[in-house]
Amino acid sequence: MSLPQNHRKLRHDELLQQRRSLEGIHAETRHPVSLLLYNIRSLYNVGSLFRTGDAGFITKLYLCGYTPYPPRKEIEKTALGAVDTVPWEYSPDAKLLIPRLRAEGLNVMALEMTTESRSVYSLKRKDYPLCLVLGNEITGVDDDVLELCSGAVDIPMYGVKHSLNVGVAGGIALFEAVRAWKMLES
Repeated sequence: MSLPQNHRKLRHDELLQQRRSLEGIHAETRHPVSLLLYNIRSLYNVGSLFRTGDAGFITKLYLCGYTPYPPRKEIEKTALGAVDTVPWEYSPDAKLLIPRLRAEGLNVMALEMTTESRSVYSLKRKDYPLCLVLGNEITGVDDDVLELCSGAVDIPMYGVKHSLNVGVAGGIALFEAVRAWKMLES
């Protein structure tokens, strides 16, 4: 099977024409999805999640605990400038930040497999505005942080392994949350 004759990859200049302007991006309404990165070790995972957050046009990226934060060249390497396009803040203690976010009206849910987690593919209107908590690459979301969340969602695993790289998992969950919101919105 071959592609239609007029089907081709977009050129760089065509992609630039579709790009939002840096000047106007902060005035636009973002998707009601945020990410909270809790004790992420890898600067490259943080940079990747900045870039993914930009692509998903999220509301905010919260960096907590010992998660590294800009300016760091390793973050910039994978973020490709997204530290300038994604609103973010650093908070040393997720246990203080999560109650604040919940008081502000955000539904804070861990992206974690728990005894009570539900599929990320089951998001409903009442789940928004949504803040997904992504935990450490090895240990995930700590129990004391998990207890502060309003619930947990997970990504169904169909193979032998029961985990994904935090950057990959964050991307899947973020884009599913955005897709679900757009479907609910229409």
